[in-house]
Amino acid sequence: MARAAAHYRQQLKASPEAVAYLKGRGLTGEVAKQFGIGYSTDSWHGLASAFPAYDDPKLEEAGLVIVHDAGTPQEKRYDRFRHRIMFPIRSVQGDVIGFGGRVMDGGEPKYLNSPETPVFSKGRELYGLYEARTAIRKAGYALVVEGYMDVVALAQSGLGHAVATLGTACTEDHVRRLMRFTDSVVFSFDGDAAGRKAAARALEACLPHASDTRSIRFLFLPTEHDPDSFVREHGASAFEAAVQQAVPLSRQMLTLASQGCEMDTPEGRARFVHQAHPLWSALPEGALQGQMLQAFAQSACVPVQELTALWSAMGRPRGAAYTAPSGTAGAQGYAASGPASPADGASEVTRAGSGFGAPSGAFGGGRQRRPSWPERQAMADPMRRGAAPASLRRAPRSPADWVTHLLLLQSDWWSRLSAEDVDLLTQLPAPHAPLLAWLERDLEEHGPRPWAALQLALEESPERVRAWRQLQNPTGDESELTWDSLRRALDQLHLDRLQQLQTELAARAGHDPSALAEYQRVFERWKALKASLAASASEAGA
Repeated sequence: MARAAAHYRQQLKASPEAVAYLKGRGLTGEVAKQFGIGYSTDSWHGLASAFPAYDDPKLEEAGLVIVHDAGTPQEKRYDRFRHRIMFPIRSVQGDVIGFGGRVMDGGEPKYLNSPETPVFSKGRELYGLYEARTAIRKAGYALVVEGYMDVVALAQSGLGHAVATLGTACTEDHVRRLMRFTDSVVFSFDGDAAGRKAAARALEACLPHASDTRSIRFLFLPTEHDPDSFVREHGASAFEAAVQQAVPLSRQMLTLASQGCEMDTPEGRARFVHQAHPLWSALPEGALQGQMLQAFAQSACVPVQELTALWSAMGRPRGAAYTAPSGTAGAQGYAASGPASPADGASEVTRAGSGFGAPSGAFGGGRQRRPSWPERQAMADPMRRGAAPASLRRAPRSPADWVTHLLLLQSDWWSRLSAEDVDLLTQLPAPHAPLLAWLERDLEEHGPRPWAALQLALEESPERVRAWRQLQNPTGDESELTWDSLRRALDQLHLDRLQQLQTELAARAGHDPSALAEYQRVFERWKALKASLAASASEAGA
């Protein structure tokens, strides 16, 4: 992919037409270099001059070459991208993993993206995220737009914190990836029907991640503008002023729920209640969910208690019910149906962590022994400076704890994780995911650092210190502080996730035929991973 990107850059320099097009869009050579912009010639076999073997199967696997009638005398090969401005799509680490090509005339499709490959998924990757990382932290928020040219034009105007989806609707994976870099996101869409529809999809993707400490807003530009044209006509300061007027998530939820509803009639309000239910249910438990319960009740002209009862009868497709603080349930109308707290008084962290099912054996199991006095002292003050605390030198009780400990102790191991590993870690319950998201941001800014340096950085935030202290009490010895141990813990987490997927797919199989085939695929992968883990455990025992 890197060789193809270099080839496209060389072709841009040799094409007066492509250079004139970019200049006409207001782009300078500097910003073109920053984003690695190139050009694919109007040739069926343009890449043949860039690679020693045009029939190399890897070119097809990478989505650079299309093959028809493979393996037959009629086999034909030709470049996927022809006569297009080429935008390399980079991973967060900076590697080229795909391309987006834009036509320079009125041809169709306007944008052509690389197909899905082992390293590239349109539902997970965001164009410009690699280039925007530093600017996002400086601006305090990420701006999500719809096109490559929007990202580049905004960067040209000094607004380098923009990213774009890759020709697909915003997904939860997109949001999850953004939230590793910032707690504030603004989506910018056209004000037409298509833009409103895109905003609705983005809102649905954001709801599970809309915690009380995050800000999610929606900016709707005039119908005659996209971010590129708006900035070129009105300037960056006008665009930033428009961002300040962006619609907050709460208001957009009310707008979406009321679509098609005549709110001055009982029928319209009843439909509103029905449409609002899945939106509210998708919110994570917290103060925002409680506030939205009141807002929906007020808009529907019903008491909070009545709305709670209605939604309880309808069931909760996703999320957990908002539970009011002690003494307020009922009186304030916050109480809603949902699982009761465990009778044994287990902590919220323990309950959240149990979602992956802590295994027995290497990661503990059964009743936890009472810590000794020295261990209780270490637990009371786990942030002592110097060498890693005693609690760090022992394997925690759960794989999630162990992974978090090891990656903080050996932050250079992060670069060895696969994209699938990283995605899995971002889905862990608190306190693991927030700590690991912070670690990834720290690595982006400072690179791998020893534990002593990370320890000082952890202490700068009371929230991070509290998250660190919530990890389960460890049991084990220092000999387990190895990459193989980390790999086994990660595989166990993958195994638990695959088992969870099997349960979900089995529930859908009765009414969704495609779920059965997907279930079989997941089961085969689960079986193979389980066998691999068993073999690894056997070798470790030997």
